[in-house]
Amino acid sequence: MLNYIWLGLVLFGVLAGGFSAQFPAVVDGAIEGAKNAVTLALGLIGIMALWLGVMRLAELAGLVRVIARGLRPVLRRLFPDVPEEHPAMGSMVLNIAANMLGLTNAATPLGLRAMRDLETLNRVPGTATNAMCTFLAINTSSVQLIPMTAVAVLAASGSTQPSAIIGTAFLATLCSTAVGLSAVKLLERLPAFRLPAPTHLSSSSATGNPPSPPLPSSSENEDAPAPAVDAAGLEPRALSVWSWTALAALLLAFAGFWLVGTFPQLLGSPLAPEGGPPLARAVNTLSLLAIPFLLSFILLYAALRGVQVYEQFVEGAREGFQVAIRIIPYLVAMLVAIGVFRGGGGLDLLAKLFGPMLGAIGFPTELLPMALIRPLTGTGTLAIFSDLVATHGPDSLIARTAGTVFGSTETTFYVVALYFGSVAVRRTRHAIPAGLIADATGVIAAVVICRWVFA
Repeated sequence: MLNYIWLGLVLFGVLAGGFSAQFPAVVDGAIEGAKNAVTLALGLIGIMALWLGVMRLAELAGLVRVIARGLRPVLRRLFPDVPEEHPAMGSMVLNIAANMLGLTNAATPLGLRAMRDLETLNRVPGTATNAMCTFLAINTSSVQLIPMTAVAVLAASGSTQPSAIIGTAFLATLCSTAVGLSAVKLLERLPAFRLPAPTHLSSSSATGNPPSPPLPSSSENEDAPAPAVDAAGLEPRALSVWSWTALAALLLAFAGFWLVGTFPQLLGSPLAPEGGPPLARAVNTLSLLAIPFLLSFILLYAALRGVQVYEQFVEGAREGFQVAIRIIPYLVAMLVAIGVFRGGGGLDLLAKLFGPMLGAIGFPTELLPMALIRPLTGTGTLAIFSDLVATHGPDSLIARTAGTVFGSTETTFYVVALYFGSVAVRRTRHAIPAGLIADATGVIAAVVICRWVFA
């Protein structure tokens, strides 16, 4: 699937550029795409080293298993092929939580770690498993509590109520997530997307990861879960009364920070400078405190359980450099294709072809370029969104609908290239169709919900 899409983007962009005499733009798009891919991958090294180091501490301290156990009923249904105590469960939970809070810098390394963990269960190297496709569907459907970027653009443009799109974006993203998960579960049963028979090669031969361990049965997993161990093979020690007291004190401190940020009039706190209704302040403050809380809590928890936090953090951080270098070829390929497609005028041509038809069914033609480019590039979508806000006004129906679209959809091709590229998966099966279905649902839901709420 990805082979045909990639080839189609390049050929369509080149041909469109030829017919419109825009070959210089095609060349510039290809060169800029290649440069941006390398810059992006290198920029991820530090962030990925940080969060992969933190994730190693959480795993060795047993915190990942605790979190995964709490969400076991939901995860068991979504990922029946992943053992309940497998590290992938904890990685996916933390990634989803970071995405919901809008913490992109934290969500991406956690998602890459989750893909690496899922690859250890892959019996067909180079081919996406059902669990990988489901995890990608969750990421591409963009579950968010608050669309921080869209709200910031509206606020900077002088909107009288920039937080008005929080509710509409949340409803739209619920629709896109529900449809995306339904689509991925239905498509995996079709013969065209059926998982091929396992090969005799181990996953380590294709990705450099450790050999896949035997898959335990559900009964074995429940009766004898494998305990987390540190580098010396020792189980983490139990928490004492004083350890629980220290953790409770940290929780109370951050709870106090959150209360003061949500209700700044209590102490004149600067944590919620944007104001707005209490719900918006509560979510904004939660997003602001999430990363400091995760860093301090996981490090303290691991230290109290006897994990050598500095040594183990450094060991986990080493993986960040390796993963960032491994994804460069995949990002180059995808961003070059997108640059050629945009530079050749492919998006403009599609807008002219489908604009009249969509306008006849009530879809605003002004939103068509944004809807088409959203699965391809986030920065390009942000530019179009900013232009719509400037043209129609920050409180117009078009601007609020565009903000809702931005907050309820995702750059599907970028996410697929980044996540699958990190584990050398080339056959993506039904991940892209499910992601595009989720994106289309988010766009349609945004239009319908905004007409209902704002019109």
